[in-house]
Amino acid sequence: MHKVLIAWIGNTDLRASRGELGASLGPIGQAARSRSFTHFIMVSDHARTAEASYSDWLRTITRADVKIHHVRLSSPTHFGEIYESAKSAIERLDKELGLANVRLTYHLSPGTPPMAAIWILLAKTSYPGEMIESSPEQGVKTVSIPFDIAADYLPDIVQQRDDEIVRLTQGLPPETPEFNAIIHHDKAMKRVLVHARRVALHNIPVLIQGESGTGKELLAQAIHMASSRRGGPFVAVNCGAIPTELVEAEFFGHVKGAFTGATQAREGYLEAADGGTLFLDEIGELALSAQVKLLRALQEGAVQKIGSNSLRKVNFRVIAATNRNLFNEVVKGGFREDLFHRIAVGVLNMPPLRERKGDLNPLIDYVLDRVNREFSTQPGRKHKKISAGARNLMHRHPWPGNVRELFNCLSRAVIWCSEETILTEDIREALFPISTENPAEGQVLNLSLGTDLRLQEILAKVARHYLSRALVEAKGNKTRAAQLVGLSNYQTFTNWMEKYGTEY
Repeated sequence: MHKVLIAWIGNTDLRASRGELGASLGPIGQAARSRSFTHFIMVSDHARTAEASYSDWLRTITRADVKIHHVRLSSPTHFGEIYESAKSAIERLDKELGLANVRLTYHLSPGTPPMAAIWILLAKTSYPGEMIESSPEQGVKTVSIPFDIAADYLPDIVQQRDDEIVRLTQGLPPETPEFNAIIHHDKAMKRVLVHARRVALHNIPVLIQGESGTGKELLAQAIHMASSRRGGPFVAVNCGAIPTELVEAEFFGHVKGAFTGATQAREGYLEAADGGTLFLDEIGELALSAQVKLLRALQEGAVQKIGSNSLRKVNFRVIAATNRNLFNEVVKGGFREDLFHRIAVGVLNMPPLRERKGDLNPLIDYVLDRVNREFSTQPGRKHKKISAGARNLMHRHPWPGNVRELFNCLSRAVIWCSEETILTEDIREALFPISTENPAEGQVLNLSLGTDLRLQEILAKVARHYLSRALVEAKGNKTRAAQLVGLSNYQTFTNWMEKYGTEY
């Protein structure tokens, strides 16, 4: 576990490094002298020469790795710029070390009060960590803030005009209600919708790519309703749910008596979509033989029912969706290249929920309101609210199932919570455990025996994983953490931490 101190470099720190404060080391130097850290991440908008001199001086006090994250602020009190700068430093740290392997400590003393305020917001919401302050009189001490701050303050702090989005939307028709159901504030989602509004005006095939649960069908419906085909049908087909032997009958239909059991004629999906939009969900699941038949129908613009000798012309727009990377599937031979180029004219990539910064809070509010309305007719059902602590916990979850998982999680929480306010424990119980592809953590009972098996390493990883989780959930209380993992007392818990190299 890496122990990381993150702080702004203040003027007092620079003066201390130049020897202008006598024996005083400044806030950061004082922390380096009194506590043990493996890394120092210094955020600074000072001159680079001053930053380099300070980092050289700090290395004379600590053996930890020292890095400067240089930023440029228009003002040391601009909340939006401070927030973006601080968050970018943490995101870089995540890429280099992985926050799951980091114990973060925020130093509140250096810098301006707005800088300290942003550290507090981050420490109490999206990036939990210890907070410290220091002074020559009282030394270094932990700062305790005994309440949760709602993470939905953050978007208000950083909200600003997005000039690029304004530029992208120039020349588009006025905002239309068809896309209003797609709740978003995130810039990446704004770009997706800008492109979707543009592509809706043209009668071209569209391919929507994205993880399961990101709202691909919702976007397809919005494109259909914003197009000239809005008066026609929207036919949604789950390609992954159709057995290969039934694809032809489902797509093209059949005449009466075409095969055993065909007691009456049946219209296929392609014919049903005539004049409207055919939405092919999870098109990557279609077998190659089915892809050939679909491609021929798209090329000819006609369908031939099973048992019929005649072709019927059809005119529909294709919107396909997939959670796979179809280009990679083409390279591997799992998807036909000619069909790929037929459907991938307008390509839209739906970002996963974990990458949609600023979207989680409005989505929580929207989904909770919807769940409350759906359950409002049940006798004795209370209208539920969500606490700041519960909201913060949701911000720390990566949401592998995206918006669909969010909806299911809040539905469970509303059902199980007997009070009016959904608390942290209610959300914790409603969340599914995060799966992992690491066999040492996720499949330890299914490994093959042999020379590659390292039992001690596997046990150590599992121990570190659960000891760290227990400390986080217990907010550093070792007695409570010991109870969470079934150990007798805090001393035993401490011994296990030392044995397996776990730090908090």
